[in-house]
Amino acid sequence: MKFFSRLARREGECEPEPPAGDRLATYRSTVRIKSQAMAGVTFEINRVSFGRRMELARQVREISQRAEFLQAGTELHERIEASLLKQEIEAIYLRWALVHVDGLTIDGEPATAERLLEKGPEGLTREIVGAIKLQCGLGEDERKN
Repeated sequence: MKFFSRLARREGECEPEPPAGDRLATYRSTVRIKSQAMAGVTFEINRVSFGRRMELARQVREISQRAEFLQAGTELHERIEASLLKQEIEAIYLRWALVHVDGLTIDGEPATAERLLEKGPEGLTREIVGAIKLQCGLGEDERKN
């Protein structure tokens, strides 16, 4: 008990001020990446946070389980359906994390997640999804799926 009494602060006592010159830590919730697929293009994606990871898990949980079930099937139509579901999951990742694309317009309009999915260059779209999966901490095999 004596040990704890030494640690207890007196009423009204504050934490000591940090020494002058100490800086506060800063954190950006997004990361900007220079595209390897398209010269002159950069994109910004959200970093993963505890809450955003839960939000993403909720969005992909059912589709992911169904895709795994179908992938285990032996019928061609099951494997095709599993492939489509995996692409839907990638679209969810893109919509969930893409903040902004610089250096690219699609048919004269700013490049957004929806435009990339609908009409954008597939190589760039796959690169962005791969970067998002990397931010989520997915392994190489999981990123390929």
